[in-house]
Amino acid sequence: MLKMIRKFFGFCNKTNRNKFYMAIVLGVFEAMFTAMKIPAAFVAVKAILEGNVTTKVIVMVAGIMLLSTVAKMIINRFSYMLQTEGGYDTCAQKRIEIAEHLRYLPMGYFNDTSLGHITSVTTNTMEQTGDIATRAIMLVSQGAITTVVIAVCMLLFDYRIGLIALAGIGIFLLVNRWTNISVARVAEEKLSSDRDMVGVILEFIQGIAEIRNYNIISMNKSRVNKAIERKKRADIAAELAAIPAVGVQMVICKLLGVAIAGASILFYLNGTMELSYTVIMLLCSFMVFEAMDSAGMYTALLKIIGKGVDLANEILETKQMDIDGESIKPGNRDIHLEHVSFAYENRKIIDDVTLDIKENTTTAIVGPSGGGKTTITSLIARFWDVQEGKVTLGGKDVREYSFDSLMENFSFVFQRVYLFEDTIANNIRFGKPEATMDEVIAAAKKAACHEFIMGLPDGYETVVGEGGATLSGGEKQRIAIARAIMKDAPIIILDEATANVDPENEKELTEAIENLTKQKTIIMIAHRLKTVRNADQILVVDKGKIVQKGSHDELMKQDGIYKSFITGRKKAVSWKLA
Repeated sequence: MLKMIRKFFGFCNKTNRNKFYMAIVLGVFEAMFTAMKIPAAFVAVKAILEGNVTTKVIVMVAGIMLLSTVAKMIINRFSYMLQTEGGYDTCAQKRIEIAEHLRYLPMGYFNDTSLGHITSVTTNTMEQTGDIATRAIMLVSQGAITTVVIAVCMLLFDYRIGLIALAGIGIFLLVNRWTNISVARVAEEKLSSDRDMVGVILEFIQGIAEIRNYNIISMNKSRVNKAIERKKRADIAAELAAIPAVGVQMVICKLLGVAIAGASILFYLNGTMELSYTVIMLLCSFMVFEAMDSAGMYTALLKIIGKGVDLANEILETKQMDIDGESIKPGNRDIHLEHVSFAYENRKIIDDVTLDIKENTTTAIVGPSGGGKTTITSLIARFWDVQEGKVTLGGKDVREYSFDSLMENFSFVFQRVYLFEDTIANNIRFGKPEATMDEVIAAAKKAACHEFIMGLPDGYETVVGEGGATLSGGEKQRIAIARAIMKDAPIIILDEATANVDPENEKELTEAIENLTKQKTIIMIAHRLKTVRNADQILVVDKGKIVQKGSHDELMKQDGIYKSFITGRKKAVSWKLA
């Protein structure tokens, strides 16, 4: 129990940890005010039994009871608010911390770790942790403190009853440990099934177009149903594991109360305890274990808190790339790769690549699928760190740059564009958050998307669906280009940016790219002849190596992949239906 509470406190930042500490201190005072009822009741009982009920006694007892009740209410309110703020704020801050941490993880982490896992931890797991921490820590700590304070009061009234109460607490703790062990066995499966369900549902939603296209709804629906069924079984198993143990705890509490009451009556009958003391011990027998029973019911939930903390820490402890370099503004944007190699899962993707990309030139990268084209651009932009060799920008190793200062040099337009569920204006502003509306419109005009934006219901204030689902592929591409124009970075990386564009959008998209790439260093991955033939240099990448290098005319004079690629494209274009 204490271990789980300490783990959660270690998870909190200093401010929220102090809120919990303050709540516990207030809990001690609340327990003391609760215990004040015992001497008040003792005075009342003694006065009644001795026939000495006076106005003074009535006022004193009523005053103590009133003070106890009002003070408890006030303290409980502040204690509850402190723990509520501490619990929810901790989980909110951890979500932000995880998001910031994910920014600087190697891209390989996202290949190894499912989106469902990350989503589940940052949403469901943190939500459960905040909810449970707010209730469980407060009730467990308050119940434990109240139990100890009342037991000490009993010890002061009669050491024999006090020892019975302390022995009862010891027995209760043993049973409680059994409860925690029972819940721990199913807690991992409960959280694992939750992650699995989120992942499967996300995959189903994201792939709905392909699922419909290939008529595999029944197969994927079966996967979703299995994940939901597993989650249901895990939740039921968690409840079934806790119920017997919690039931035994309740029985133990009741029996211990009976033991104290029975011992008190026995001591009275054999003449070793006054009647007034006996009555008070009977009252205490209900109070002491009521608080302990309340605490015991929630200790099982502390395991869920512990597992939630472990899952969040697992992400936060994943080693980031070394991002604490210098804030560097390079004198030029020449890019150089020197004997660069990179492997992923023991499979070599890039094998001893050396190349130069001069500032304000255009480099096209072509080659068979899976040859390593995108990986080269990812290493240049330091989405991954090279394992051998080095990549330099302006003569300095990219690892010497702070990550943010390195990213200031690059803009990206990918084949698959992601737009956030926000206004079109704000999606363009991601390239320059402080941009004015005039700047947004100017960037949109250069990207050839102003006209279609103005045709939308709310113009630039139109909210696009998640991922840009309410726009066509060409429209999303042009907004992504407007975003890149807004950023105005000196190096542009285009990864198949025009691969899937329909003929109606091609003219506008080509114009947008021309506006984006004026007086820039361009690195493009492309398959279209018109896109690559005017490049200053063309790199042909196959099986992780640069197998050809030169201009279009130079490469067309050589037998090899590039000439075959261009010849094949020309033949495909010349095909006509009879």
